[in-house]
Amino acid sequence: MTDHPEDPPVEPFPAAAGGSPFPPLDGEVPADPPSDWIETANPHDLPTRHPLVPEPLAALGRFAFPPGPPPDEEGVAARDRRWTSHVILLVTVFLLVFNAASIQNWSRQQAPGWVTSTVQQLSDVWCAQIAQLGADQPRQIVRDAYEGLHGLRFPGQKPAQKGED
Repeated sequence: MTDHPEDPPVEPFPAAAGGSPFPPLDGEVPADPPSDWIETANPHDLPTRHPLVPEPLAALGRFAFPPGPPPDEEGVAARDRRWTSHVILLVTVFLLVFNAASIQNWSRQQAPGWVTSTVQQLSDVWCAQIAQLGADQPRQIVRDAYEGLHGLRFPGQKPAQKGED
């Protein structure tokens, strides 16, 4: 689209109308120096090692640690279950350490009873231990940043009321 209807439409990928966008060099251009490059040579044709002689360390590795048979379906399923169990365990430990306050908050929201009071007491002790370690600080920093951003208002807007979202 142009402001002048007599202009030709713009191509989606315009190219320069002339040859090179660089100005020609003044004087004669020196020829390329003679090369020892052979035009018909292909570096992939050059042998690096005889194909029947393996690398010494690879041969030793195959001799010392021969590859086992490929796993069957049960072996693949067991490997997948083991991998999944490791990931779940790692995430659980990570959340227990860095998000311990969530267990405490959850236990306070449950109906009173023996189980919830026990969980609440354990979570209070756990949060106190984690606070001594300092692992609760990243969660607190994120929470403080959220509260700070949540309280921001546009110029001329009235301040937020308590409990207003």
